[in-house]
Amino acid sequence: MKAIGFNRPLPASDPASLQDIDLPEPELRPRDILVEVRAIAVNPADVKVRASHTPAENTYRVLGWDAAGIVKAVGNDATFFKPGDEVYFAGSINRQGAYADYVAVDERIAARKPNSLDFSHAAALPLTAITAWETLFDRLNIRQPVAGAADALLIIGAAGGVGSMAIQLAKQLTGLTVIASASRAESQQWCLELGADHVINHHEDLPEQIAAIGIGKPAFVFSTNHTKTYLRQIVELIAPQGRIALIDDPDVLDITPLKSKSLSLHWEFMFTRPLYETADMSGQGKLLTEVARLVDTGQIRSTLNHEIKGINAANLRLAHELLERGDRIGKVVLSRE
Repeated sequence: MKAIGFNRPLPASDPASLQDIDLPEPELRPRDILVEVRAIAVNPADVKVRASHTPAENTYRVLGWDAAGIVKAVGNDATFFKPGDEVYFAGSINRQGAYADYVAVDERIAARKPNSLDFSHAAALPLTAITAWETLFDRLNIRQPVAGAADALLIIGAAGGVGSMAIQLAKQLTGLTVIASASRAESQQWCLELGADHVINHHEDLPEQIAAIGIGKPAFVFSTNHTKTYLRQIVELIAPQGRIALIDDPDVLDITPLKSKSLSLHWEFMFTRPLYETADMSGQGKLLTEVARLVDTGQIRSTLNHEIKGINAANLRLAHELLERGDRIGKVVLSRE
């Protein structure tokens, strides 16, 4: 089968950074499904791995953990799907990814794609929806109030893929006031269109802007990027006993300032369940099934904002370059021509 892989970390502008290659079709584990890939989304995780990982000698790493496609075969113990089903999923970071004609994925972390979406719009959803959902409901537990705090959630870096989903899920599934941070006029408008109640600028003083809204100190803060830079301001603006979540990778994070307010800090890594095959691994498939329902009932929408026709190395290098610029709104998706 045709695939796109890399064998050493190189800049995305280098033609050798991602290459068109030929590989055997993946072998199925007992609970796997074999999916013909119809569309893939590109995420910061893809870019980070490509730029830092060196595969074993004479091998290629295939990335891509956001995809939608058609089931072609199922493993011996797989019962959730049958050939012909249209599915979407985010895969597992310790397996070969979806930059290929076919990918094998554990059935427990896949779901039937939303009926109302084409493959491209569906592929934009899984990784960011899982990350946002697990952050909000499993890590921050936003349905459990913080005594004395404003029933509010601040999302820092809200115009990106994860932030875009977090805005929608929080607004549709809770009564929280959602405060989004975005620095450009177009990204601020995007956040408002997704349902944010207020938008502030993360290049300006965050505590001052939160105070100016006039609702009090928020119970929850979700930091999607540059957490090390914003942590001091987060500690100042959040309510005592509030809860903070992050998904980025600060080299060092001094959490001592959290002590006086008894603040809790929560990491979210959406690959944890499939990576360790946790007892609740099937929760990701159930989560995606609920997301599909929310899409089909018009409560949330796909955050696809840039589609590239043709899944090949040249287009993937372009997509990686777009993400490396750091100013993307929503998701970048590649689809079959």
